[in-house]
Amino acid sequence: MLQKVWADLAYEGPRVERIAQQAGVEVEIVKRTDPNPGFVVQAKRWIVERTLGWLSRERRLARDYERTEESVEAFVYTGMIRLMLRRLA
Repeated sequence: MLQKVWADLAYEGPRVERIAQQAGVEVEIVKRTDPNPGFVVQAKRWIVERTLGWLSRERRLARDYERTEESVEAFVYTGMIRLMLRRLA
């Protein structure tokens, strides 16, 4: 039972497939290939981690203040625009 619940919360399973299909996105799961535990850089993960690090510096995105998803999306856009403008200047 616990395994089924955990599979629903992970990035794989019928629930994720259904949501990805509705959203029109492709979810690619990168599994570990090395059987030995330890730190290994995974493909493209650093891009996501770097972007989340940049966004966490925005005050309005540091906490969950917003009531709607649209306002959060707007602040993500403004944060990335601010980052790009600083780099251009």
